[in-house]
Amino acid sequence: MIDDDYARVLSDVGPGLRRLRQERGVTLAALAASTGISVSTLSRLESGGRKATLELLLPLAHAHQVPLDELVGAPEVGDPRVRATPRSHDGLTVLPLTRQPGALQAFRLVMEPATGPPEPRTHEGYEWLYVLSGRLRLLVADRDVELRAGEAAEFDTRLPHWFGPAGDRPVELISLFGRQGERMHVRAGPHHRAG
Repeated sequence: MIDDDYARVLSDVGPGLRRLRQERGVTLAALAASTGISVSTLSRLESGGRKATLELLLPLAHAHQVPLDELVGAPEVGDPRVRATPRSHDGLTVLPLTRQPGALQAFRLVMEPATGPPEPRTHEGYEWLYVLSGRLRLLVADRDVELRAGEAAEFDTRLPHWFGPAGDRPVELISLFGRQGERMHVRAGPHHRAG
């Protein structure tokens, strides 16, 4: 997730630099003269063909008279809002609700109806779920329960567990992972090696 955030920030730097230069009516040649950075390097930086480095960004921030963090789209210091990008894969949309890695991670999940049977998994940690809309089927060890909007559940993730929509409609929920809950899931059943 962190790598995705870095990649997104770095990919936005070039277009942001071009937009800033154009808003100020500055040509590449004029910017090159004031920063000492060649026109070709500036052009490649703006198009994404050159990676943004501190050696390039510092003179550009000085030339445009803007703070360095404005060039890379950093959030304002002390801004508590989380601006995360949703990620979707195989009928699951995940929106991170926490910025910093740590003991507690929060996510908003939208799950489309599953096409296959439940596959219980295990991982270190503790999980808490709160259903926002729809119906959620939750399997934990030998328990099979259905949660509706406004209901919550919590469980030790070392127990085999699975959750998904109960029926043919999506379910939306908030998920909190306790310490080490971000570790990759592993199958709860025996693993058969191909041989």
